[in-house]
Amino acid sequence: MNDSFSDTRRREDGIAIFHAALAAVDPARLVREYLQFEGGPVVVGPHAFSINRSARIIVVGAGKATPAMALATEAILGDRIHAGAINTKYDHSLPLQRIRTTECAHPIPDQAGVDGVRRIRQLLSDLSAEDLVICLFSGGGSALMPAPIDGVTLYEKGLTTSALLACGATINEINTIRKHLSTMKGGGLARLAAPARVVSLMVSDVIGDPVETIASGPTAADPTTFSDCLEILQRYDIREQIPPAALSHLLAGVAGAQPETPKPDAASLFHVHNIVVGNNSLALEAAREEARNRGYKPMVLSSRIAGETRHVAGMHVAIAQEIAATHQPLAPPACLISGGETTVTLLGNGKGGRNQEFVLAGAIALDGMDGITCVSCGTDGTDGPTDAAGAIADGTTVTRAATQGLLAADHLQRNDSYSFFKALDDLVISGPTGTNVMDLRLMLVS
Repeated sequence: MNDSFSDTRRREDGIAIFHAALAAVDPARLVREYLQFEGGPVVVGPHAFSINRSARIIVVGAGKATPAMALATEAILGDRIHAGAINTKYDHSLPLQRIRTTECAHPIPDQAGVDGVRRIRQLLSDLSAEDLVICLFSGGGSALMPAPIDGVTLYEKGLTTSALLACGATINEINTIRKHLSTMKGGGLARLAAPARVVSLMVSDVIGDPVETIASGPTAADPTTFSDCLEILQRYDIREQIPPAALSHLLAGVAGAQPETPKPDAASLFHVHNIVVGNNSLALEAAREEARNRGYKPMVLSSRIAGETRHVAGMHVAIAQEIAATHQPLAPPACLISGGETTVTLLGNGKGGRNQEFVLAGAIALDGMDGITCVSCGTDGTDGPTDAAGAIADGTTVTRAATQGLLAADHLQRNDSYSFFKALDDLVISGPTGTNVMDLRLMLVS
């Protein structure tokens, strides 16, 4: 092993690389790169919007990164903003002057979220073709902008989301059903804002950055259908766990008794522009550069990794072990980097998140092996229902835990990674980061 890349140094480097990735996807910075206003037209990316004296600029949105996006928007547009309203997660607010913030629950929506959406709807209720609506969407926006369809309560919609989360459904699958139980998602917000011009700035937290999936696509055409919803319930065998009112609405949609979400030819989408300003790839590229600066040979595996967390961890460890043993596909010191968003199938009643579970599974596979450190963190700073962004481990982790009476395999079986790493002081605690572009995983090999 290269002594200059000790266990301590690899741990320090891993945390530093994570923070470099966060800096690259700072939401305020991203908005400043795309939004410009110097008294003439409002320029958003490649689009220029003329604004006469009577035109109103309305700012709305939802997500964990949305407050930082809104702060930058206020700094650029100033008193030209007529009014605004955004929803964000509890403890994520920033001091805004012209845009009202509603804090609400994530990932299971609460009444505060519904109240916030009501304010957004009011701002969109009487707009003209001269007006401009600037939407700010980021990760978490789907849960943070709850607007259940008539006949389905917020509680029933929450039970539906809980069942989907527990069975290991992907974020795309969860959002497919959310869109068909909502009046705002899946193009619903654009329909409410018509005939105003609409431009959405999006920080993506989904693989591949499809605009119809980010925050469940409030201003995008929805390619999914009611039939897709029923197929998802069938795939995970959770149809019996869905509240009757929600299931009845989906069945009615399949039968043609409920209107579908807006499709690409919908008139309400003619004057809508969706722009992705930040994503996981930006974070991974910054991580690669920081790893290189710290003396590692970096390799980005993919920004699109999904699947069961434990299996993904095994794959990452196997590649790191290959590097250590044969110097293939590159020689150490090396840093493997990946992004995306995995899923956890709940088998126990412990506390944790997909990043902590990834590291716990990785620690078990690395037990007793020198020279490899594993890091996995959520870029939003919160991993599952915990205050940790993720965790860090190496070949000593399982043994150190055993001296405290902690059995790694038992904690993994019970999905109890949080208490495991907390006892070892190996949680990565960043606090809310103000951004959200899925996860960052690192394998540092010396």
